[in-house]
Amino acid sequence: MDYWYYKREDEEHGPLSSAQMRALIDEKQIGAKTLVWSEATGGRWLSLSRTILAETLEEEEHPGDQARSAFIRASTRINQYVGEEGSADFHLKSLFSDVFKRHTREEAELVFISGTSLTTPNEQEIPLSWPKPWLFSRVLLVLVITYLILYGCTLFFGSVLTIPGMIAIGSFAAPFALVVFFYELNAPRNISMLRVLQMFFVGGVASIFVTLILYSFIPIGEIGFFSAIVIGVVEEVGKLIIIAYLIKKTQVKYILNGLLIGAVVGAGFAAFESAGYALSFGLQYGTGVMIDVIFERGWLSIGGHVVWGAIIGAALLLVKRGGPLQKKHLTDRQFLKIFIIPVLLHAVWDMPIALFPDTRIVQLILIAVAWYLILTMIQAGLRQIAALHTSGKKPEQAGEDEQEVQTLSRGQTMSRMGRKDKKE
Repeated sequence: MDYWYYKREDEEHGPLSSAQMRALIDEKQIGAKTLVWSEATGGRWLSLSRTILAETLEEEEHPGDQARSAFIRASTRINQYVGEEGSADFHLKSLFSDVFKRHTREEAELVFISGTSLTTPNEQEIPLSWPKPWLFSRVLLVLVITYLILYGCTLFFGSVLTIPGMIAIGSFAAPFALVVFFYELNAPRNISMLRVLQMFFVGGVASIFVTLILYSFIPIGEIGFFSAIVIGVVEEVGKLIIIAYLIKKTQVKYILNGLLIGAVVGAGFAAFESAGYALSFGLQYGTGVMIDVIFERGWLSIGGHVVWGAIIGAALLLVKRGGPLQKKHLTDRQFLKIFIIPVLLHAVWDMPIALFPDTRIVQLILIAVAWYLILTMIQAGLRQIAALHTSGKKPEQAGEDEQEVQTLSRGQTMSRMGRKDKKE
Protein backbone atom coordinates (compact mmCIF):
# COMPACT_ATOMS: atom_id res chain seq x y z
CA MET A 1 0.00 0.00 0.00
CA ASP A 2 1.21 3.50 -0.83
CA TYR A 3 1.16 5.99 2.03
CA TRP A 4 0.78 9.71 1.44
CA TYR A 5 2.09 12.84 3.11
CA TYR A 6 0.90 16.38 2.46
CA LYS A 7 2.08 19.86 3.39
CA ARG A 8 0.00 22.59 4.95
CA GLU A 9 1.68 25.87 5.96
CA ASP A 10 5.10 24.18 5.67
CA GLU A 11 4.05 21.43 8.08
CA GLU A 12 4.05 17.81 6.91
CA HIS A 13 1.13 15.54 7.75
CA GLY A 14 0.91 11.78 7.38
CA PRO A 15 1.24 8.96 6.68
CA LEU A 16 -2.26 8.59 5.24
CA SER A 17 -3.82 5.96 3.01
CA SER A 18 -5.25 6.80 -0.40
CA ALA A 19 -8.76 6.50 1.04
CA GLN A 20 -7.91 8.97 3.81
CA MET A 21 -6.46 11.40 1.27
CA ARG A 22 -9.62 11.21 -0.83
CA ALA A 23 -11.68 11.87 2.29
CA LEU A 24 -9.65 15.04 2.89
CA ILE A 25 -10.36 16.09 -0.69
CA ASP A 26 -14.07 15.51 -0.16
CA GLU A 27 -13.92 17.63 2.99
CA LYS A 28 -12.08 20.40 1.08
CA GLN A 29 -9.17 20.22 3.53
CA ILE A 30 -6.70 19.72 0.68
CA GLY A 31 -6.98 20.81 -2.93
CA ALA A 32 -5.36 20.95 -6.35
CA LYS A 33 -2.35 23.00 -5.24
CA THR A 34 -1.62 21.02 -2.08
CA LEU A 35 1.87 19.50 -2.15
CA VAL A 36 1.80 15.73 -1.60
CA TRP A 37 4.47 13.02 -1.29
CA SER A 38 4.29 9.28 -1.90
CA GLU A 39 6.19 6.49 -3.60
CA ALA A 40 3.55 6.91 -6.30
CA THR A 41 4.95 10.40 -7.01
CA GLY A 42 8.45 9.03 -7.48
CA GLY A 43 9.56 10.39 -4.13
CA ARG A 44 8.95 14.02 -5.06
CA TRP A 45 6.67 16.69 -3.69
CA LEU A 46 4.07 17.33 -6.40
CA SER A 47 0.86 19.29 -6.63
CA LEU A 48 -2.06 17.01 -5.88
CA SER A 49 -3.49 17.82 -9.31
CA ARG A 50 -0.52 16.00 -10.90
CA THR A 51 -1.05 12.70 -9.07
CA ILE A 52 -3.45 9.78 -9.24
CA LEU A 53 -5.56 11.56 -6.61
CA ALA A 54 -6.44 14.13 -9.27
CA GLU A 55 -9.22 11.81 -10.47
CA THR A 56 -11.09 12.50 -7.24
CA LEU A 57 -10.10 16.15 -7.37
CA GLU A 58 -11.38 16.70 -10.88
CA GLU A 59 -14.71 15.11 -10.08
CA GLU A 60 -15.13 17.21 -6.94
CA GLU A 61 -13.61 20.56 -7.90
CA HIS A 62 -13.99 20.86 -11.65
CA PRO A 63 -16.95 18.73 -12.77
CA GLY A 64 -17.33 20.82 -15.93
CA ASP A 65 -13.76 20.40 -17.10
CA GLN A 66 -14.43 17.12 -18.90
CA ALA A 67 -11.51 17.35 -21.33
CA ARG A 68 -8.89 17.78 -18.61
CA SER A 69 -10.48 15.08 -16.48
CA ALA A 70 -10.52 12.68 -19.42
CA PHE A 71 -6.85 13.38 -20.15
CA ILE A 72 -5.86 12.74 -16.54
CA ARG A 73 -7.79 9.47 -16.49
CA ALA A 74 -6.23 8.40 -19.79
CA SER A 75 -2.69 9.29 -18.72
CA THR A 76 -3.20 7.54 -15.39
CA ARG A 77 -4.42 4.42 -17.17
CA ILE A 78 -1.45 4.43 -19.56
CA ASN A 79 0.97 4.91 -16.67
CA GLN A 80 -0.57 1.96 -14.86
CA TYR A 81 0.10 -0.14 -17.97
CA VAL A 82 3.83 0.35 -17.45
CA GLY A 83 3.74 0.00 -13.69
CA GLU A 84 3.66 3.73 -12.91
CA GLU A 85 1.22 5.50 -10.62
CA GLY A 86 -0.61 8.77 -11.16
CA SER A 87 -0.68 11.02 -14.19
CA ALA A 88 2.34 11.94 -16.28
CA ASP A 89 5.17 14.09 -14.98
CA PHE A 90 7.31 14.78 -18.02
CA HIS A 91 10.04 17.37 -18.50
CA LEU A 92 9.89 18.07 -22.23
CA LYS A 93 11.32 21.57 -21.94
CA SER A 94 14.31 20.22 -20.06
CA LEU A 95 14.63 17.19 -22.35
CA PHE A 96 15.39 19.28 -25.45
CA SER A 97 16.94 22.28 -23.70
CA ASP A 98 20.50 21.48 -24.87
CA VAL A 99 19.68 21.09 -28.56
CA PHE A 100 20.13 24.77 -29.39
CA LYS A 101 23.11 25.38 -27.12
CA ARG A 102 26.68 25.49 -28.34
CA HIS A 103 28.72 22.37 -27.67
CA THR A 104 32.37 21.58 -28.23
CA ARG A 105 33.88 18.70 -30.16
CA GLU A 106 35.20 17.37 -26.86
CA GLU A 107 31.65 17.16 -25.50
CA ALA A 108 30.56 15.16 -28.54
CA GLU A 109 33.52 12.80 -28.20
CA LEU A 110 32.70 12.22 -24.53
CA VAL A 111 29.20 11.11 -25.53
CA PHE A 112 30.50 8.65 -28.12
CA ILE A 113 33.09 7.04 -25.84
CA SER A 114 30.59 6.22 -23.08
CA GLY A 115 29.68 2.61 -22.39
CA THR A 116 33.19 1.15 -22.37
CA SER A 117 34.78 -0.63 -19.42
CA LEU A 118 36.66 2.59 -18.65
CA THR A 119 33.78 5.05 -19.02
CA THR A 120 30.75 3.26 -17.53
CA PRO A 121 29.82 5.01 -14.25
CA ASN A 122 29.12 3.23 -11.00
CA GLU A 123 25.46 2.74 -10.19
CA GLN A 124 25.55 5.45 -7.52
CA GLU A 125 27.00 7.91 -10.06
CA ILE A 126 24.18 7.54 -12.60
CA PRO A 127 22.33 10.88 -12.85
CA LEU A 128 18.71 10.93 -11.72
CA SER A 129 17.60 14.02 -13.63
CA TRP A 130 15.95 13.86 -17.04
CA PRO A 131 18.61 13.46 -19.76
CA LYS A 132 19.28 16.35 -22.15
CA PRO A 133 20.25 14.78 -25.49
CA TRP A 134 21.64 17.11 -28.13
CA LEU A 135 24.18 15.21 -30.24
CA PHE A 136 21.42 13.48 -32.21
CA SER A 137 20.47 16.83 -33.76
CA ARG A 138 24.04 17.34 -35.02
CA VAL A 139 24.15 13.83 -36.45
CA LEU A 140 20.84 14.45 -38.22
CA LEU A 141 22.12 17.77 -39.59
CA VAL A 142 25.26 16.13 -41.01
CA LEU A 143 23.23 13.38 -42.67
CA VAL A 144 20.70 15.86 -44.09
CA ILE A 145 23.49 18.01 -45.56
CA THR A 146 25.06 14.89 -47.07
CA TYR A 147 21.73 13.90 -48.60
CA LEU A 148 21.14 17.38 -50.04
CA ILE A 149 24.56 17.38 -51.71
CA LEU A 150 23.83 13.99 -53.27
CA TYR A 151 20.40 15.25 -54.32
CA GLY A 152 22.02 18.28 -55.95
CA CYS A 153 24.44 16.08 -57.87
CA THR A 154 21.52 14.02 -59.18
CA LEU A 155 19.29 17.01 -59.97
CA PHE A 156 21.77 19.41 -61.56
CA PHE A 157 24.22 17.02 -63.20
CA GLY A 158 21.95 14.06 -63.92
CA SER A 159 24.42 11.71 -62.27
CA VAL A 160 23.04 8.23 -61.67
CA LEU A 161 26.10 7.40 -59.60
CA THR A 162 24.76 9.43 -56.69
CA ILE A 163 21.34 7.73 -56.59
CA PRO A 164 22.48 4.77 -54.42
CA GLY A 165 23.97 7.27 -51.98
CA MET A 166 20.70 9.20 -51.90
CA ILE A 167 18.78 6.03 -51.12
CA ALA A 168 21.20 4.97 -48.38
CA ILE A 169 21.68 8.32 -46.64
CA GLY A 170 18.05 9.38 -47.06
CA SER A 171 16.75 6.11 -45.63
CA PHE A 172 19.23 5.96 -42.74
CA ALA A 173 19.29 9.64 -41.68
CA ALA A 174 16.25 9.85 -39.39
CA PRO A 175 16.45 6.30 -37.95
CA PHE A 176 20.15 6.66 -37.11
CA ALA A 177 19.62 10.10 -35.56
CA LEU A 178 16.99 8.48 -33.35
CA VAL A 179 19.52 5.79 -32.42
CA VAL A 180 21.86 8.54 -31.16
CA PHE A 181 18.92 10.16 -29.35
CA PHE A 182 18.13 6.96 -27.41
CA TYR A 183 21.87 6.38 -26.88
CA GLU A 184 22.03 9.76 -25.14
CA LEU A 185 18.91 8.92 -23.12
CA ASN A 186 20.62 5.82 -21.72
CA ALA A 187 21.57 7.37 -18.37
CA PRO A 188 23.45 4.25 -17.09
CA ARG A 189 25.98 4.76 -19.94
CA ASN A 190 26.68 1.02 -19.95
CA ILE A 191 26.25 0.25 -23.67
CA SER A 192 29.02 1.35 -26.02
CA MET A 193 28.56 2.89 -29.45
CA LEU A 194 30.37 -0.12 -30.96
CA ARG A 195 27.73 -2.43 -29.53
CA VAL A 196 24.99 -0.06 -30.67
CA LEU A 197 26.31 -0.14 -34.25
CA GLN A 198 26.47 -3.94 -34.16
CA MET A 199 22.86 -4.13 -32.99
CA PHE A 200 21.78 -1.51 -35.53
CA PHE A 201 23.17 -3.31 -38.57
CA VAL A 202 23.08 -6.98 -37.58
CA GLY A 203 20.04 -6.71 -35.32
CA GLY A 204 18.10 -4.66 -37.85
CA VAL A 205 18.79 -7.08 -40.70
CA ALA A 206 18.17 -10.09 -38.44
CA SER A 207 14.74 -8.75 -37.48
CA ILE A 208 13.88 -8.37 -41.18
CA PHE A 209 15.14 -11.92 -41.79
CA VAL A 210 12.95 -13.33 -39.00
CA THR A 211 9.99 -11.32 -40.27
CA LEU A 212 10.41 -12.69 -43.80
CA ILE A 213 10.49 -16.22 -42.39
CA LEU A 214 7.21 -15.53 -40.61
CA TYR A 215 5.74 -14.06 -43.80
CA SER A 216 6.64 -17.27 -45.65
CA PHE A 217 4.12 -19.06 -43.41
CA ILE A 218 1.61 -16.19 -43.29
CA PRO A 219 1.30 -14.67 -46.78
CA ILE A 220 -0.20 -11.20 -47.07
CA GLY A 221 -2.31 -10.06 -50.01
CA GLU A 222 -3.74 -6.61 -50.53
CA ILE A 223 -3.61 -4.28 -47.56
CA GLY A 224 -6.94 -4.27 -45.76
CA PHE A 225 -8.04 -3.97 -42.15
CA PHE A 226 -7.43 -7.64 -41.32
CA SER A 227 -4.16 -7.90 -43.24
CA ALA A 228 -2.94 -4.73 -41.49
CA ILE A 229 -3.47 -6.46 -38.15
CA VAL A 230 -1.56 -9.51 -39.38
CA ILE A 231 1.30 -7.28 -40.57
CA GLY A 232 1.42 -5.58 -37.18
CA VAL A 233 1.61 -8.90 -35.36
CA VAL A 234 4.19 -10.47 -37.70
CA GLU A 235 6.60 -7.54 -37.87
CA GLU A 236 6.47 -6.73 -34.15
CA VAL A 237 6.99 -10.39 -33.27
CA GLY A 238 9.95 -10.42 -35.67
CA LYS A 239 11.51 -7.48 -33.85
CA LEU A 240 10.60 -8.93 -30.45
CA ILE A 241 12.56 -12.12 -31.11
CA ILE A 242 15.76 -10.22 -31.93
CA ILE A 243 15.30 -7.64 -29.16
CA ALA A 244 14.76 -10.40 -26.59
CA TYR A 245 17.86 -12.23 -27.82
CA LEU A 246 20.03 -9.11 -27.55
CA ILE A 247 18.71 -8.26 -24.08
CA LYS A 248 19.43 -11.79 -22.87
CA LYS A 249 22.89 -11.75 -24.46
CA THR A 250 23.91 -8.36 -23.07
CA GLN A 251 22.45 -9.13 -19.61
CA VAL A 252 21.29 -5.56 -19.04
CA LYS A 253 19.00 -4.68 -16.15
CA TYR A 254 17.87 -1.09 -16.63
CA ILE A 255 14.61 -0.08 -18.32
CA LEU A 256 16.53 2.61 -20.22
CA ASN A 257 18.79 -0.15 -21.59
CA GLY A 258 15.76 -1.93 -23.00
CA LEU A 259 14.52 1.32 -24.49
CA LEU A 260 17.86 1.76 -26.30
CA ILE A 261 18.20 -1.83 -27.53
CA GLY A 262 14.63 -1.92 -28.82
CA ALA A 263 15.04 1.44 -30.56
CA VAL A 264 18.30 0.35 -32.20
CA VAL A 265 16.79 -2.85 -33.62
CA GLY A 266 13.71 -0.95 -34.76
CA ALA A 267 15.87 1.71 -36.40
CA GLY A 268 17.85 -0.89 -38.32
CA PHE A 269 14.61 -2.49 -39.47
CA ALA A 270 13.20 0.90 -40.54
CA ALA A 271 16.35 2.02 -42.38
CA PHE A 272 16.79 -1.12 -44.47
CA GLU A 273 13.06 -1.37 -45.18
CA SER A 274 12.90 2.27 -46.31
CA ALA A 275 15.90 1.77 -48.59
CA GLY A 276 14.13 -1.20 -50.15
CA TYR A 277 10.93 0.78 -50.72
CA ALA A 278 12.88 3.69 -52.22
CA LEU A 279 14.67 1.41 -54.68
CA SER A 280 11.47 -0.44 -55.60
CA PHE A 281 9.45 2.72 -56.25
CA GLY A 282 12.39 4.31 -58.06
CA LEU A 283 12.66 1.41 -60.49
CA GLN A 284 8.90 1.37 -61.10
CA TYR A 285 8.02 5.07 -61.21
CA GLY A 286 11.25 7.03 -61.57
CA THR A 287 13.53 9.22 -59.50
CA GLY A 288 10.86 11.78 -58.56
CA VAL A 289 8.65 9.23 -56.83
CA MET A 290 11.71 7.67 -55.20
CA ILE A 291 12.64 11.03 -53.64
CA ASP A 292 9.09 11.48 -52.36
CA VAL A 293 9.20 8.03 -50.77
CA ILE A 294 12.56 8.75 -49.10
CA PHE A 295 11.29 12.03 -47.65
CA GLU A 296 7.95 10.71 -46.42
CA ARG A 297 9.32 7.54 -44.87
CA GLY A 298 12.12 9.59 -43.35
CA TRP A 299 9.97 11.95 -41.31
CA LEU A 300 7.40 9.27 -40.52
CA SER A 301 10.14 7.09 -39.01
CA ILE A 302 10.01 9.24 -35.85
CA GLY A 303 6.87 7.35 -34.88
CA GLY A 304 7.30 3.99 -36.57
CA HIS A 305 9.54 0.97 -36.10
CA VAL A 306 12.06 2.84 -33.93
CA VAL A 307 9.64 3.78 -31.16
CA TRP A 308 7.64 0.57 -31.48
CA GLY A 309 10.84 -1.39 -30.91
CA ALA A 310 11.81 0.89 -28.01
CA ILE A 311 8.48 0.21 -26.28
CA ILE A 312 9.00 -3.55 -26.69
CA GLY A 313 12.54 -3.41 -25.30
CA ALA A 314 11.56 -1.31 -22.31
CA ALA A 315 8.60 -3.61 -21.59
CA LEU A 316 10.91 -6.64 -21.43
CA LEU A 317 13.18 -4.92 -18.91
CA LEU A 318 10.15 -3.77 -16.95
CA VAL A 319 8.92 -7.33 -16.38
CA LYS A 320 12.25 -9.10 -16.01
CA ARG A 321 13.52 -6.55 -13.48
CA GLY A 322 16.90 -7.57 -12.06
CA GLY A 323 16.87 -11.22 -13.10
CA PRO A 324 17.83 -12.88 -16.39
CA LEU A 325 15.35 -12.78 -19.25
CA GLN A 326 13.38 -16.03 -19.43
CA LYS A 327 10.65 -17.45 -21.64
CA LYS A 328 8.08 -16.82 -18.94
CA HIS A 329 8.65 -13.08 -19.31
CA LEU A 330 7.42 -13.23 -22.91
CA THR A 331 4.05 -14.49 -21.68
CA ASP A 332 3.96 -12.25 -18.63
CA ARG A 333 0.60 -10.49 -18.44
CA GLN A 334 2.10 -7.05 -17.92
CA PHE A 335 4.45 -7.50 -20.88
CA LEU A 336 1.65 -8.65 -23.17
CA LYS A 337 -0.48 -5.66 -22.14
CA ILE A 338 2.34 -3.36 -23.27
CA PHE A 339 3.41 -5.41 -26.30
CA ILE A 340 -0.09 -5.23 -27.77
CA ILE A 341 0.24 -1.43 -27.96
CA PRO A 342 2.96 -1.29 -30.67
CA VAL A 343 1.17 -4.12 -32.48
CA LEU A 344 -2.04 -2.07 -32.57
CA LEU A 345 -0.18 1.14 -33.44
CA HIS A 346 1.47 -0.66 -36.35
CA ALA A 347 -1.80 -2.21 -37.49
CA VAL A 348 -3.73 1.07 -37.46
CA TRP A 349 -0.77 2.77 -39.18
CA ASP A 350 -1.14 0.40 -42.15
CA MET A 351 -4.93 0.36 -42.29
CA PRO A 352 -6.60 2.01 -45.31
CA ILE A 353 -8.51 4.52 -43.19
CA ALA A 354 -10.30 6.96 -45.50
CA LEU A 355 -11.41 9.33 -42.75
CA PHE A 356 -8.78 11.90 -43.75
CA PRO A 357 -7.75 11.06 -47.34
CA ASP A 358 -4.45 12.39 -48.67
CA THR A 359 -3.33 13.40 -45.18
CA ARG A 360 -1.22 11.85 -42.43
CA ILE A 361 -3.52 12.83 -39.57
CA VAL A 362 -3.90 9.23 -38.42
CA GLN A 363 -0.13 8.71 -38.39
CA LEU A 364 0.41 11.96 -36.48
CA ILE A 365 -2.02 10.81 -33.80
CA LEU A 366 -0.26 7.43 -33.60
CA ILE A 367 3.12 9.18 -33.33
CA ALA A 368 1.83 11.24 -30.39
CA VAL A 369 0.53 8.13 -28.62
CA ALA A 370 3.80 6.25 -29.17
CA TRP A 371 5.91 9.11 -27.83
CA TYR A 372 3.68 9.47 -24.80
CA LEU A 373 4.53 5.86 -24.00
CA ILE A 374 8.22 6.48 -24.65
CA LEU A 375 8.24 9.39 -22.20
CA THR A 376 6.40 7.24 -19.66
CA MET A 377 9.06 4.55 -20.06
CA ILE A 378 11.83 7.13 -19.57
CA GLN A 379 10.11 8.25 -16.38
CA ALA A 380 9.85 4.64 -15.18
CA GLY A 381 13.53 4.08 -16.02
CA LEU A 382 14.67 7.12 -14.03
CA ARG A 383 12.57 6.08 -11.05
CA GLN A 384 14.11 2.61 -11.20
CA ILE A 385 17.58 4.18 -11.01
CA ALA A 386 16.45 6.46 -8.15
CA ALA A 387 15.27 3.40 -6.23
CA LEU A 388 18.64 1.71 -6.79
CA HIS A 389 20.47 4.82 -5.63
CA THR A 390 18.67 4.94 -2.34
CA SER A 391 18.17 1.26 -1.59
CA GLY A 392 21.57 0.06 -2.78
CA LYS A 393 19.84 -3.00 -4.21
CA LYS A 394 19.27 -4.43 -7.63
CA PRO A 395 15.84 -4.02 -9.25
CA GLU A 396 13.29 -6.02 -7.24
CA GLN A 397 11.79 -9.21 -8.54
CA ALA A 398 8.04 -9.35 -9.31
CA GLY A 399 5.99 -9.28 -6.14
CA GLU A 400 8.47 -7.12 -4.26
CA ASP A 401 7.52 -3.79 -5.77
CA GLU A 402 5.75 -2.66 -2.60
CA GLN A 403 9.02 -2.55 -0.69
CA GLU A 404 9.52 1.03 0.42
CA VAL A 405 12.59 2.89 -0.84
CA GLN A 406 14.10 6.27 -0.33
CA THR A 407 13.97 8.67 -3.24
CA LEU A 408 15.89 11.88 -3.91
CA SER A 409 14.04 15.11 -4.65
CA ARG A 410 15.86 18.37 -5.42
CA GLY A 411 18.72 17.59 -3.07
CA GLN A 412 16.47 16.36 -0.24
CA THR A 413 15.91 12.79 0.96
CA MET A 414 12.68 11.61 2.56
CA SER A 415 12.83 8.43 4.63
CA ARG A 416 9.72 6.29 4.68
CA MET A 417 11.19 3.42 6.76
CA GLY A 418 9.06 3.60 9.91
CA ARG A 419 9.28 7.38 10.38
CA LYS A 420 6.34 9.75 10.57
CA ASP A 421 6.21 13.44 9.77
CA LYS A 422 9.98 13.67 9.56
CA LYS A 423 12.44 14.47 6.79
CA GLU A 424 16.05 13.34 6.89
